[in-house]
Amino acid sequence: MKRLAEGSFVPVAVVVLAIIAIWYAGTIILNTPWQQSVYARADLVDVPLTQFLADVFAQQRPVLPAPHQVAVEFYNSVFNANPSTPRSLIFHAWITLSATGLGFIFGTLLGIGLAVLIVHNRAMDRSLMPWIIASQTIPILAIAPMVVVVLNSVGLTGLIPKALISTYLSFFPVVVGMVKGFRSPEAIHLDLMRTYNASGNQVFWKLRWPAAVPYLFTSMKVGVAASLVGAIVGELPTGAAGGLGSRLLAGSYYGQTTQIWAALLMAAALSAALIFAIGAIQSLTAKMMGAPA
Repeated sequence: MKRLAEGSFVPVAVVVLAIIAIWYAGTIILNTPWQQSVYARADLVDVPLTQFLADVFAQQRPVLPAPHQVAVEFYNSVFNANPSTPRSLIFHAWITLSATGLGFIFGTLLGIGLAVLIVHNRAMDRSLMPWIIASQTIPILAIAPMVVVVLNSVGLTGLIPKALISTYLSFFPVVVGMVKGFRSPEAIHLDLMRTYNASGNQVFWKLRWPAAVPYLFTSMKVGVAASLVGAIVGELPTGAAGGLGSRLLAGSYYGQTTQIWAALLMAAALSAALIFAIGAIQSLTAKMMGAPA
């Protein structure tokens, strides 16, 4: 018990319980008007509180579904549905994950390449960095439909447009992080490499790159979450038959708020799994590089 109290489990559990309590309170507040209208049409008065709460938490199309309704929908969509059919959240999560992975790889490689240019070329530093920062001021919801339409006109459909939108969001944290990482070696270390008559490539691979690795993984954790958001946003204007974005859109069209929240829960779980995977690779890489355990 003492180890649990000293760790992060208890604080995290307290926050989760507080969020669930606030969620239930919001469910009662937002769903009460509809429930009262139902009672009025049925001429029901003096409904017991327990019956009222049971009815509020069991609405078919609530404004805000209760946590247990979302949990039941999530369980049924994950474990009781055929994963190869659009009824399953695993089916939609796999489609979104494919675009996320491809876009994340593109974004990471693009970010590293741009960071190398910026660090090694003063003209690139002055010309590229302001545009890179300015690119992130454009709302992704505004450019996603244009990207999809333009790419469709040249015959690029399916996974590529969504992956490119993911790339747009994920490359920025990698650029910023890697520029910081490549510049992190102290001047005395660079001077030492010069005294060894080290070439530019040797300085990069033996000093700058190892120094930038921690920054890379930190940036990748931010970038993969942004890439997932980009893939979901990219699915909205395409009218795609699959993907968490299309699931959210279908739930919005038909007023299935429980379906929407279940899809959001799956997206959060997917993002957390990707971040944990990168964290595991980071730990393994640090161990291989000789970092203390």
